[in-house]
Amino acid sequence: MAEEVSSALPDKSSSLAKDYHEPPPAPFIGVAELKKWAKIDDPCSGVRLLGIAWAFGGMVFVLVYCTAGISVQYLGAICGVALVKDMYKSNYELYGGGVNLISPGYSKGIAWSAEIIGTFVLVYTVLSATDSKRNARDSHVPVLAPLPIGFAVFLVHLATIPITGTEINPARSLGTAVIYNKHMAWKDLVSPHPILSLVQ
Repeated sequence: MAEEVSSALPDKSSSLAKDYHEPPPAPFIGVAELKKWAKIDDPCSGVRLLGIAWAFGGMVFVLVYCTAGISVQYLGAICGVALVKDMYKSNYELYGGGVNLISPGYSKGIAWSAEIIGTFVLVYTVLSATDSKRNARDSHVPVLAPLPIGFAVFLVHLATIPITGTEINPARSLGTAVIYNKHMAWKDLVSPHPILSLVQ
């Protein structure tokens, strides 16, 4: 009796397979679609309007994608220093606006070398602590990644504050230079170049 009932019931897997058929994969935008957007029918007549629009649109996209975070960080540093100058005018002037200067007894070459080494130590630590390609047995707990980064910042500050005041963040250094010392702010823009950074 059980065999008769089970044979009378429809098979669920066969009914599901007949109800829906997966459509073939299609590209988001195909070549045929792009040809429909062209204003000119002749494909050999030149770049024309569509090519120019794609070139400029792609260029602006790449430019904004690559530089948006950097430019906003510089703008934020400049606005932050301007706000501090407005709120704490007397202390701001007393402490030199937080501008990084080479301490007496150190040459420009030593200061530049200290900043290069300090920045290298910080960047290397950040990249090694947050590397996603490390094996599970070699990697640390992701929650502990800020620990070596913070320790690297601590050590770099400990070593370079007596020399330059620690200028390992170019955005912060440029922000203070632009607001406090406007005529010398260009030095921070060229400091990655070894020859130009030694010129005053």
